[in-house]
Amino acid sequence: MSGGNTGAKPDQRRATDGAHLVLSVMCGVMLFGMMFVTLIDVLGRYIFNSPLQGGTELTAMLLVSTIFVGLPAVCLDEENVTVDLLVGFFPAWIHPLRIRLIRILSAGVLAVVTWRLVEHGQALSSYGETTVSLHIPVAPFAYVCAVCTAIAALITFRHGVSRRPF
Repeated sequence: MSGGNTGAKPDQRRATDGAHLVLSVMCGVMLFGMMFVTLIDVLGRYIFNSPLQGGTELTAMLLVSTIFVGLPAVCLDEENVTVDLLVGFFPAWIHPLRIRLIRILSAGVLAVVTWRLVEHGQALSSYGETTVSLHIPVAPFAYVCAVCTAIAALITFRHGVSRRPF
């Protein structure tokens, strides 16, 4: 289930697997919600000529939430998308250093994204931004995204500085 945990101690592995399970279930519920909202919207539009009020808004918020809630799970498993165009040209001794450096840089990028999401959430909150149809406040979604990204940054940084095998 958690491919990135092979070097972890049993208690750490259990906690990581538990966190991964919770995140996976949350993402699954949100994906099911998106599917259900889309189904109701399409049926309403084509059968009753009346689409679901706010269906597009709900789908967009669920999609954003699914992506950001899933981010820590991806980082736990170290299943990030990578492109290894030049790796074959490097000597073998440089690979552990390269991986460590990339993990730390990635954590830094995630930290910057966290900061910008918090700033964006504060701006949204300051002028009371809501969705158009359903009038749902948008700022809490930015804050949830920021928290999930911060967790992902910490996980990625931990992978970068740990002595676990590559």
